[in-house]
Amino acid sequence: MTNKNKGIFFIILSALGFALMSLFVKLSGDLPSMQKSFFRNLVSLFFAFYIIKKSKIGFKFKKENLVPLILRATLGTLGIVFNYYSIEKLILSDATMLNKLAPFFVIIFSFFILKEKIKLWQILSILIAFLGSLFIINPNLIIGLLNNNIPKTNLNSLPALIGVLGAMCAGMAYTMVRFLSLRGEKGPFIVFFFSCFSCLTILPFVLFNFSPMSIKQLIYLLFAGIFASLGQFAVTAAYANAPAKEISIFDYSQIIFSGILGYIVFNQKPDTYSLIGYFIICSVAIFMFFMNNKNK
Repeated sequence: MTNKNKGIFFIILSALGFALMSLFVKLSGDLPSMQKSFFRNLVSLFFAFYIIKKSKIGFKFKKENLVPLILRATLGTLGIVFNYYSIEKLILSDATMLNKLAPFFVIIFSFFILKEKIKLWQILSILIAFLGSLFIINPNLIIGLLNNNIPKTNLNSLPALIGVLGAMCAGMAYTMVRFLSLRGEKGPFIVFFFSCFSCLTILPFVLFNFSPMSIKQLIYLLFAGIFASLGQFAVTAAYANAPAKEISIFDYSQIIFSGILGYIVFNQKPDTYSLIGYFIICSVAIFMFFMNNKNK
């Protein structure tokens, strides 16, 4: 198997892992998002600790990287909490699709933080992708704009807007991961620091607002943590074997997995407007994939 094929295998495995994570988060019921996030990150913490010990990376970090590490951990924590809230309130495929806006936010934040150049076609791609997200967030807004009548914002759009906010936090967190990698920090330690920081900061909220769980709910959350860890480390293995430009498009297979799981387990079916949004965002992602490879 070539390195590229290994990369494709691991990126699809990662997509399946995150899709299963979302499934078990939703199966856990109406527990607080903070509580769900705590158990998810607690499992990831043990996995990251094991990998660091096994690979003998160590737990030391450069002092000048402390603030970026905290920033990455804070944004990652917020991203997970917001994503879990949207998973609870939306159908699985909608929540997954909105979370896939993160790569577009990475382009924006990389321009400001990493000083990477942004091209005109990337700007247009971002704008079109965000337009596609409106079909998922509030299709009435699209209809109103076409009829020169802007409708009032309603609370039904709130979970979707929070999903977009989660994607934005994730996008900036990914940018900070790259920033830290360029400054010499190892991937497993970044994951460990994030998981440890997240558990410690979320713990007070969990203790003061703890919702009793059944054994079944606890098992669901533990499985969510296991599959989140699978996704996390599989995506790391994917990009270790092949450049992002060559395999990143396969990450969108998570939408297919989430759609299938949502239909089988919850009998969820995306409406026409959501499907239009999926088509627009995925089309832009495919366009960017080919443009990146063309300009490689």
